[in-house]
Amino acid sequence: MSRIIIIGSGFSSLSAASYLAKAGNSVTIVEKNLDAGGRARQLKANGFTFDIGPTWYWMPDVFEKFFADFGKKPSDYYELKRLDPSYRIYYGKENSIDLPSSMVKLEELFESIEPGSSSKLRKFLKVAEKTYRIAVEGMVYKPGNSPLELITLETVSSLGLFTQSVRSLIKKHFKHPYLVKLLEFPVLFLGAKPGNIPAFYNFMNHADLVLGTWYPEGGMYGVTLAMKALAEEQGAEIRFGSEVKRLLVEEGEISGVELSSGEILECDIVVSGADYHHSEKLLPKEFRVYSEKYWDKKVFAPSALLFFVGINKRIKNILHHTLFFDEEFDAHAATIYDDPSWPEKPLFYASFPSKTDSECAPEGSENMTLLIPIAPGIEDTEEIRERYFKAIISRLEFLCDESITPHIVFKKSYCINDFISDYNSYKGNAYGLANTLMQTAFLRPKIKSKKVRNLFFTGQLTVPGPGVPPAIISGKIVSEEILKFEPATGHGL
Repeated sequence: MSRIIIIGSGFSSLSAASYLAKAGNSVTIVEKNLDAGGRARQLKANGFTFDIGPTWYWMPDVFEKFFADFGKKPSDYYELKRLDPSYRIYYGKENSIDLPSSMVKLEELFESIEPGSSSKLRKFLKVAEKTYRIAVEGMVYKPGNSPLELITLETVSSLGLFTQSVRSLIKKHFKHPYLVKLLEFPVLFLGAKPGNIPAFYNFMNHADLVLGTWYPEGGMYGVTLAMKALAEEQGAEIRFGSEVKRLLVEEGEISGVELSSGEILECDIVVSGADYHHSEKLLPKEFRVYSEKYWDKKVFAPSALLFFVGINKRIKNILHHTLFFDEEFDAHAATIYDDPSWPEKPLFYASFPSKTDSECAPEGSENMTLLIPIAPGIEDTEEIRERYFKAIISRLEFLCDESITPHIVFKKSYCINDFISDYNSYKGNAYGLANTLMQTAFLRPKIKSKKVRNLFFTGQLTVPGPGVPPAIISGKIVSEEILKFEPATGHGL
């Protein structure tokens, strides 16, 4: 049995803790905050409940596979509801579409917007289903140790999808800008521009349009609580309010973890689910693998300006998930990836979970989360936040033909400075490294340190990448690498 310390209690850490504890190890999670979930924590105020981080539940098969590894089902912990429509997109005041969960109705929608596109959609989604199977049933569960992991008959047959972008693939099939924007939207979860991400990632269209959008009882924090409960059921211990000050290294191995309180926890193995850049700063300089220059050159997924808002009336003309694509995407994206700055006319997203879950807000009220994607590392002040809040609330009121501002009874913002303070996030990034071609699989920061024998990493800055399902998978990957490195008591996974 190995004594394993896991830093952080996000999805990847909770996943790793469950697997490693099940295998017979002594597992202790140390978490600097006072609740579990990392970015997937919860805010409660004035009778309103908000998910602080992720709000989308996609790829339900990944969650099912995770719980099945422990003889469980998601329904043992939370109920799921498929949203229909999945979400709404506003292209302008009089131009919006609702994404139906039915494939028949989806084809009818496409046909109504661009005659002849329904048959193209079937062909497009057939390719997306194939790449989803290749990626999610195989590639994303690889540890990223070698490029050979990616070479299979299936990936070789799909080589053409690595040499063109998602945007070019979509535009080969569809012409209408509404459909192009709709099909480009899912890859934004991977943190890269559609023009810069390989077409192979069109598997996200299968995740969106076929597998659907779901809502877990209690929101995404309900999933956090489920994974916390599972980890504890396997025997893992979680210590809250325990911030790591430094990692103690002797002869190329970590001997213990020193907390900010001065307490030292001895261990055989450390897994960091905290920010990778921050985790290496806990080491003496000679044991850090990646330099400041390395991190500065990486392409990061966006950070975010978030607003959590309580409204004392019900809102019409809005769905649980609503996207506002009424401004030009490329101009906004340029401020994230090309010239880091605040966007002049941002696209944004609004979540109204009280449309699905009455427990999220007082009777007759709504809770709303607003999100603007922004570049990591840019200036973050209260004045800037307030200016953008007024701008997007005004647009939301105009596009949805609603009066909202006079009915706001609670508001809290969250941005770059908060990501740094709460999660030690590099430049205040919210989602990790973008999944560009040169930052995929074995080209991402390694899951095992090259300089410290018993130090491992998990989460959005290593394999397989950003997002909730990849984080859960990352926890499984690191646990398998650890069990090969240091066999446990023989129970296996």
